[in-house]
Amino acid sequence: MGNQLNGRTVFITGSGGVLGSTYVRRMLDEGAKVVATDLEGARADALVEAHGDNPDFGFYHLDVGDEDAVTGIFQKVMADGWQPNVVLNNAAITGEMLMGAGQPFPDFADTSVSDFERTMRTNLTGAFMIARQMDRDIIGKYPASLINVASMYALNGAHHPIYDGMPFKNFSAYGVSKAGIHGLTVWLAGYWAQRDATVNTISPGAVFNGHSEEFQRRVGELIMQNRMAQPDEIADVMLFLASAQAGHMTGQMVNVDGGFSAW
Repeated sequence: MGNQLNGRTVFITGSGGVLGSTYVRRMLDEGAKVVATDLEGARADALVEAHGDNPDFGFYHLDVGDEDAVTGIFQKVMADGWQPNVVLNNAAITGEMLMGAGQPFPDFADTSVSDFERTMRTNLTGAFMIARQMDRDIIGKYPASLINVASMYALNGAHHPIYDGMPFKNFSAYGVSKAGIHGLTVWLAGYWAQRDATVNTISPGAVFNGHSEEFQRRVGELIMQNRMAQPDEIADVMLFLASAQAGHMTGQMVNVDGGFSAW
């Protein structure tokens, strides 16, 4: 256990996934107070079971696509004694999430507007609404940081053949939403610059989450290091971005992708 995040209270959306839960664990280990949020369900229950006895951990159910819920979330957590000064926009609909929910992956021509817009609502509009609520409740009142989570596919096209025969696919709304995430970052970085707030993007590459050996092989061929990342390797960089050591960084995209974007 270290002290890299002493004095930080980190608010995280989408905290129950493989990366979100890793961020929670690692940030608590580094001395942060952590306010985790996620949808109701098994992922949320697992977080509470793992950390509920820690006085530096708090949990709230939150659907980032629900405007009314987002509008009240910071006032709610602050009324409970938390004062978030680092916010992670981590919630997202991913291909693996859809697979876990038994959702189909239609061809692009068969993608419905409603499915596209549902993904955009969570992945991008939800991030906007969290940031807007920061502007209302936090920004300018004390120093703060926002970290938006994008993807290796934010500024790079998906390699569709690696998904052939796999139970999950890359889908258009995901890449579009993640590209928009960095657009939100650079816009807000300038807008908040005189109000003692920084905004940055982290773009994780392919992260191992029980993938088959064949999928690992296909993805590895696209990555300089020839392997997928472990969740803690992404968290290592997230810890830096959430710390005081990143105080002179704003408007930046940090790729943590093993060299995928550098080919």
